[in-house]
Amino acid sequence: MRVGAGLMKTLLVLRHAKSSWKQPGLADHDRPLNRRGNRDAPRVGLLLRRQALTPDLIVSSTAERARATAVQVAEGVVYGSPVELDRQLYLAEPEAIVDVVRSLGGEASRVLVVGHNPGLQELVARLTGRDEVLPTASLAQIELPIAEWAELRTFTRGRLVRLWRPKELDV
Repeated sequence: MRVGAGLMKTLLVLRHAKSSWKQPGLADHDRPLNRRGNRDAPRVGLLLRRQALTPDLIVSSTAERARATAVQVAEGVVYGSPVELDRQLYLAEPEAIVDVVRSLGGEASRVLVVGHNPGLQELVARLTGRDEVLPTASLAQIELPIAEWAELRTFTRGRLVRLWRPKELDV
């Protein structure tokens, strides 16, 4: 079956912004953003707004650094709904990330997932065939030839439309 232009989905993959290591006793899950992270996260939201890529759904890992990134991105892009949090995204492998998107995507045409490496980087490679480095606060835009999120698999071949790294943001 050939998928028409109206049957495409857009997956936005965002690695959390830079986190702080200032509190060595803090559990990994609870590490906050550092100064650079707090600068970059809203810039990603502004970029999404300027690129007309406002997500229909934002879903984030429950880790503090990912949640804070997602909330600041949501504010920057003027996203009108609460950010969905899913513990399965914490340090998730590509299969788990796909499972979350499949279960939460619903009618959304554009979903933003905020999570962690190496899982996100591996997911981008599997979906696009391109092995790209995703430093913190990197955003990948992937166009997928599916009509519904339930069709998404780790072997679905999409197209990497654009990749933004924090040093390349012009906002």
